[in-house]
Formats: sequence, structure tokens, C-alpha cells
Amino acid sequence: MERNSISEQEVCYTFLMRKIIIGNWKMNPVSLRDAEQLFGLIAKSVSSIKKTEIVICPPFLYLERLKKLSRKITLGAQDAFGKDVGPFTGEVSPLMLYNIGVRYVILGHSERRVLGETNALVNKKIKASLLAGLSPILCVGESLRDENHSYFNLIKVQLEECLAGISKNSISKIIIAYEPIWAISSTPDRKDATASDSLEMAIFIRKILTDKFGSDVRKVRIIYGGSVNEKDALEFLKHGGVDGLLPGRASLDATKFTEIVKICERLN
Repeated sequence: MERNSISEQEVCYTFLMRKIIIGNWKMNPVSLRDAEQLFGLIAKSVSSIKKTEIVICPPFLYLERLKKLSRKITLGAQDAFGKDVGPFTGEVSPLMLYNIGVRYVILGHSERRVLGETNALVNKKIKASLLAGLSPILCVGESLRDENHSYFNLIKVQLEECLAGISKNSISKIIIAYEPIWAISSTPDRKDATASDSLEMAIFIRKILTDKFGSDVRKVRIIYGGSVNEKDALEFLKHGGVDGLLPGRASLDATKFTEIVKICERLN
């Protein structure tokens, strides 16, 4: 695929949708007390936010307690199993999550894929999550960028295999999170991604979705991850072709995360 083969106009309508900021706490913090304190600080700081959707994805065991602390913030999970009930030791089902008030779930994150999670498994999780009433946040991203641009094909395969069998009626419930592995903080010798990198991929992702689902993808939000923080959030939101952000490390700092939310709110 040539870099200039898709027009930026193909994603311009995405800016009309309500933007979303999703904090991925990963395996942090280490205690419920710390989780409540962090969540409480964020909830207090974003109390005046009206136009930006705010989602926090803490570890499983904090979800039910944090749900009681704020109506402003929507809760998401960091993973879910591909079935609702059964003999699956150690797993948490989408229906369980929905029943305690969770409404979003991150699926296919690169940190799960490195443990062996395949596109086929992610596909099962997406289907089960949709049936349970959750909105999946599907993570896609390449480990490196080569001069031949073969990374486009990798993203295409991820999208096509993870979304196999998903109906046109359901695609609008899914968020696509572009998170280049080479830019995340846990990657050795990481590099900073730019808004141009994000825009290029947002355009490509929307084209792949349009080819598969037609005009229904106008309702699909595409967001950017990849170690985004309060310093580069404005650039990604203004020029990255995305409808929101997925901060990781920055979401563990109430001040930094709140600043990202407020930047988004001002743009809205």
C-alpha cells in the first residue's frame, strides 16, 4: 500500500463523534486502598467534564468496589474469556463483568498477544463480549515499521481475523485502538510515535473497515495508544485522525490523566 493512496478526507467525519479517553491501569496499583485513592482523585478532578467519555480499566478485583465511587467514570476490564460460564479455572466471563457494571473491555492487547493470544482467540472474546452487552476495545498494532510498509498487511490481517463473523449491526459497538508496539513504554529501544504515524494508520484502518462493513463504520471510534501522555495528547487528538486516546502509564497519575481528559474536553 502506498502512503498517499488513501485520502485524509476518508476519516474527517470521525471528529463529529464524541471523543473518549480510556485509562488502562494494567497490573496496578498493588492494593485496593491505593486503587480507591487514585480513582477518587480522578473522579473529583473530572467532575465538570461533560463532552468527553471517560473510561478506567483497573485490575479485575477492583472493579466492583470502584463502580460505587463515581457515576461520571465508566468502568472497563482489561480482558475477558470467550464464554460466559463453564469449567474454565481462573477465567472471568464477559457476563460476569457486565453484571457488576462493567461496560467496556480491552481485547487483543499486545501484552496479551505476547503471551500467546491469537487473532482467533480474540475473535471469540469479541463475540462473547458483544453477546454479554460489553463494548470491546480491540487493540491492533505492529512491532516495527519497515521500508516496504508490510506492517499495513499485518494490521489488515489482525482486523480481518479478529472481526471475522461480526455483523454490520455490531461493528459500531467496537472501538479500534491503534497501539504500535514499537512505541509502548515496555518495548526495548522504543521510539516515539507521531501524530502523522497515527493519522496514516487511522486512515488505513477505516478503509479496511469500510471495505468489510460499508458505511456503518462511520460510527466506529478509532483511538490511539502507544505511551500517549499529557504532553503529546493534543497533537494526537488534533492531527492523529483519532476519536480518543488509550493512555497506560499516564493513567496511573491522577494529574496527568486529568490533563489528558481536559485537553480532549477543550477540543470537543
